[in-house]
Amino acid sequence: MILSCLGVLIFVGLTAYDTQKIKQMFLTAPDAGEVTQKYALLGALSLYLDFINLFLYLLRIFDRD
Repeated sequence: MILSCLGVLIFVGLTAYDTQKIKQMFLTAPDAGEVTQKYALLGALSLYLDFINLFLYLLRIFDRD
């Protein structure tokens, strides 16, 4: 149970960090070129993986009998 709660906290933190990192990348990007589109794709993948792992840890917490 403790490891599941710790995992939730870690992935909430990673989600916030990745969101701020993506925001900073787009504020410093000069235009919407090919490189910016690649950053958007990598940022979306990173957030997707964070949300999937967060969901899995939440399932472990609420699956207790």
